[in-house]
Amino acid sequence: MLNPRDVKTALDAKRIVEERGLSHIKVGVFDNDGVMRGKYLSRSKFFSALDSGFAFCDVVLGWDVKDQLYDNAQYTGWHTGYPDAPVRVLPHTCRELPFENGMLLFICEFAEAAEKVCPRATLRRVVERCKTMGFDAFAALEYEFFMFDETPESARAKGFRDLKPFTPDWFGYSMIRNSVHAELYHEILEMAERMDFPIEGLHTETGPGVLEAAIAYDRAEAAADKGALFKTFMKVLAQRNGLMATFMAKWSGKYPGQSGHIHVSLRDLASGKSAFYDPTQAHNMSKLQRHFLAGQQRLMPEFLCMVAPTLNSYRRMIPGFWAPTDATWGVENRTAALRVIPGTDKSQRQEYRLGAADGNPYLALSVALGSGLYGVMQEWEPTEPVVGNAYAMKHPEELALPRTLWDAAQRLKASTAARELFGDEFVEHFAASREWEEREYRRHVSDWELDRYFEII
Repeated sequence: MLNPRDVKTALDAKRIVEERGLSHIKVGVFDNDGVMRGKYLSRSKFFSALDSGFAFCDVVLGWDVKDQLYDNAQYTGWHTGYPDAPVRVLPHTCRELPFENGMLLFICEFAEAAEKVCPRATLRRVVERCKTMGFDAFAALEYEFFMFDETPESARAKGFRDLKPFTPDWFGYSMIRNSVHAELYHEILEMAERMDFPIEGLHTETGPGVLEAAIAYDRAEAAADKGALFKTFMKVLAQRNGLMATFMAKWSGKYPGQSGHIHVSLRDLASGKSAFYDPTQAHNMSKLQRHFLAGQQRLMPEFLCMVAPTLNSYRRMIPGFWAPTDATWGVENRTAALRVIPGTDKSQRQEYRLGAADGNPYLALSVALGSGLYGVMQEWEPTEPVVGNAYAMKHPEELALPRTLWDAAQRLKASTAARELFGDEFVEHFAASREWEEREYRRHVSDWELDRYFEII
């Protein structure tokens, strides 16, 4: 029988479905926020979709994480009537779902006009530009996430207050925790192997119930698929075990935020050698890597809302909590936004440390890769590296990051580089979705405001 990860073509996809005798197949797309939306298709419908695509209501690209409809987007809305948008099945993304008795899952991508605002398609266009420039892009994503001994029902009944962490206290790299709860850790590792987002490292992080998973590197497009599927099915696995996982950037002011670091490197298509590695230069950094780094650094303030896409993202970016506050870089320096990691032809790379766990993997990687390529195109040079504690230093004003989601959305809309890399349609649509997110927040009165003002003012 055909292995799911050996499926490459539509014919392969039909063959594996027939071999397994499946009556239905699962398909899914990723929305603006990186949330997977999907459904079961009958065998006949799926076979037809493989040949000529199928339709998905374009509201998936026109609503927020609470299914509330944007009122400020041009691509779709009440003014368009929310028509169906064409969708293509991607046969090479086939996975077996470990919880559903041989059920298969395929990732899909929006096509035609919807393709211009589709997050996955946006990354694909960046990857295609990379290949046109003569490079093969590789990436690896790391995610921190908190686990709670709660269910969706109990968390809501508590108003998301006084939630019980999966394990107590701060205990990074705990051998005790991963041994006591070995069964769960093994389930995570097994699921990751079966669904082809293998984990290179899994350990407890600093904080009660927090874990970190480093997903194996791959070509950029595949790496984003791995990250997006990991976030989705880590939540599934947790809930199937009576637990909850959150990838919020900052669920509590008492603990560090949750990062979503991105490791990126380029290889020369012609030679197969690292485009970043030059042992004759300081830190083994090639001239091209310096240009790439400079692009990431210079464009970080303009592209921030694609990496930090929620109101909560900005709660994380405060000094002293392992999250960058300015577009800085350093060599093996985890206080900087960009960390150059010297190595060999195989391992020379850099880490985009600004990323948070709440980011859409496709868009975060689009930024990490696209901004670097733009720097190569412009032959930019980075600033001097940070040595020591970046939080304790004063940096040039142009390196300051926007402090709110609204300001970040305005920077994106005004960015010429963003429009060249991602397209006008995407920039306008995604910026509008972030403006909507900010407006939704401002409509609500918080517990903090009530406590602060109700009696005194």
